[in-house]
Amino acid sequence: MMQWKGIKTKMKCISIDLDGTLLNSQHEISVENENVLKELKVQGHCLILNTGRAYADVIKLKAVQNMEIPIFCINGSVLYSETRELMYEATLTTSTYKNIFALLKGLGVGILVYTNHGGFPSTLPPLHGKSKQELDTLFQEFNYETILEKENLKIYKMIALVHPEQIEKIDEVKNALAGKFDISIASSFPNNVEITSSDAHKGKALLRYQQMMNLSFDEIIAFGDGGNDLAQFEVATTSVAMGNAPELVKEKADLITKTNDEDGFSYAVRELLQLVSTKNEVNSL
Repeated sequence: MMQWKGIKTKMKCISIDLDGTLLNSQHEISVENENVLKELKVQGHCLILNTGRAYADVIKLKAVQNMEIPIFCINGSVLYSETRELMYEATLTTSTYKNIFALLKGLGVGILVYTNHGGFPSTLPPLHGKSKQELDTLFQEFNYETILEKENLKIYKMIALVHPEQIEKIDEVKNALAGKFDISIASSFPNNVEITSSDAHKGKALLRYQQMMNLSFDEIIAFGDGGNDLAQFEVATTSVAMGNAPELVKEKADLITKTNDEDGFSYAVRELLQLVSTKNEVNSL
């Protein structure tokens, strides 16, 4: 694993979730949000994308391809530097995976497995918009035994997924997992449970990066909308929940901004936090 040595310096760290936060409902980064990211970068702030997505699903985003920015994937399981170099990985052991898989299978939920060979039978973003029948067929027909046959396998995350009308099963999954394994669990959406190593955690990832890069963040400002963002809110000096976030997330935040479809990220940066100039000030220059 890479070793990093830097110079201790004071700076603001701005940690940003993707789905439901920086991305709008079309799963795009708006021009306004992209412009604000560029302004923050020019000012010398440390920007980090802190997401539950796999790396391959992050770098598909055109705006991300044009940025030099650290990417923390799979809820802090895999950390990449701003030059896309792998810095850190946290994995689930094969025995833990097998035990959790059997438990989830018994509960009758859909199962996604994120690995160094990709997501099986898929990662989450491509499933948005799929019908109940399509999802049921996907999970029923996939042969999960083939995953363990992969060479040099690393398992980063499992997702238990239910249909929106089966939300009550989420508590059932969480209760079944509670206290039985050395894991972290969180929900990026109300109808899922994301299971990672106990070392994988959006907040722990921020502290780990700070230590690995020998940085001293003067402030950590975290933006998010999901249950898995509460982990970064825990270590943030200022936490910002999106207007589209569930009440549980809003209650834990210091500030609440507009929704992801109203450029809530850029609004918070300009108006609530005043980290960069407002549009009016920019236009008057």
